[in-house]
Amino acid sequence: MTNKEWFKQAKFGMMVHFGLYSLIGGEWRGQRMPLIGEWAQSYFRIPNREYSRLAQAFHPVLFDADEWVELAQDAGMQYIVVTSKHHDGFALFDSKYDDFNCVSGAPFGRDLIAELAESCRKHNMKFGLYYSQDLDWHEPDGGGYTTPFLNCDCMSWTNDWDFPDNAHKDYSRMFETKTKTQVKEILTKYGDLALIWFDTPNSLTEAQSMELYHMVKEYQPNCLINSRISSNESIGDYRSWADNEIPEEYQKDGLFETPATLNNTWGYKSFDENWKSAEEVIRIKNHLNERGINYLLNVGPDPLGRIPAPAQKILRAVGKAG
Repeated sequence: MTNKEWFKQAKFGMMVHFGLYSLIGGEWRGQRMPLIGEWAQSYFRIPNREYSRLAQAFHPVLFDADEWVELAQDAGMQYIVVTSKHHDGFALFDSKYDDFNCVSGAPFGRDLIAELAESCRKHNMKFGLYYSQDLDWHEPDGGGYTTPFLNCDCMSWTNDWDFPDNAHKDYSRMFETKTKTQVKEILTKYGDLALIWFDTPNSLTEAQSMELYHMVKEYQPNCLINSRISSNESIGDYRSWADNEIPEEYQKDGLFETPATLNNTWGYKSFDENWKSAEEVIRIKNHLNERGINYLLNVGPDPLGRIPAPAQKILRAVGKAG
């Protein structure tokens, strides 16, 4: 079976947002954020010198790759997509680019992506990696600085609190160093990948997006690439709809997927209890699947590496319902 064939038949997958933002849990210095938890650094405008210290506390001692993968299987999911690096720039893999990662730069000292890749192979689960190729608040030339509006009307796409001189930022410098280095790392260190999930291509030129596309195909010819690799959505192998978008149209040609949240956030927020019921998850899944669209449903593990108990209960109920 080709990767396009399995993707079309997969129907249901798990997305996982995990990183330093999980330690914050949506709270900073006595304030709670109303929005998506993985954007905490931008929402609270936390300087890198403070945010980077969170790496010293990144030690999810209860993380168990098999538990994550087995939960996905219990839910009836066919693939897993994990944030190898989100917009804060912190990598969940052993990157040689710098020490801002969970192996050489945190007490955890383990390659979380390697453990998940191995567990997915063991359980015959398709494995994919999310990589934020444009936004990176850890980098002076991180992208998003030309975007003419704020995210959710209140959060900057680029780090303009540490690096306020947007006029002299040059994303191509980060692209040629960090982005290309780390994308090659995730393509060459973790075995066969079912897909690469790029995001927010605000700053990339079409030529840069094509360069990434060809890099993926060079090292992983069968790896699928989502449409968020580029502002030109035709470049990817399949279409990622907008977050939590539930189209009504039936899709006849091509591959499609809706990334969605189980509560209101992607990254862990300790106080977000607005969980969808198992019945609602099943309703949305059936609606999407009938229209030829996969349902990529997110969980946000807590600082110890545990998928929250309510999420586990819901997903297992979905699986039992068939």
